[in-house]
Amino acid sequence: MSKKPSARLAAAGFKGWDGTDPFEDHAGPYFFRKTDAGQVICAFEAGPQHCNGGGFLHGGSLMTFADFSLFAIGSDILHGPAVTVSFNAEFTASTGPGEVILARGEVVQNTGSMVFLRGQVFTGEGKHERVLLNFSGIVKRIKRKAS
Repeated sequence: MSKKPSARLAAAGFKGWDGTDPFEDHAGPYFFRKTDAGQVICAFEAGPQHCNGGGFLHGGSLMTFADFSLFAIGSDILHGPAVTVSFNAEFTASTGPGEVILARGEVVQNTGSMVFLRGQVFTGEGKHERVLLNFSGIVKRIKRKAS
């Protein structure tokens, strides 16, 4: 899959990570941008490959995107490798392919080794916004292996 955002997402300022993450590259691709106010917004374009047999976005696809979003939202304070140690999600609505799916969130607490975050996955804007998923997670910093 291409890690370059579509023209629609690129025009909105979205970009991908440097480097690779084989699972996210396959499951997404996912993108992010920082607003002028410093908030991180994540995005992907939902296609048929993200859907379940009923034609709705698969819950696992939304949770994978939310997990990606934990790291994008916390990127300014993580400064290196980290892993998800806890993840919680509540589904609130469904949607199908063809939508731009977005996520926003915040750091709740930053300790020496753990970062606590929460956010929402949604589609639409303003009065047309629909929250699809509420999520929270804990990300643990890990030490790099000596080479």
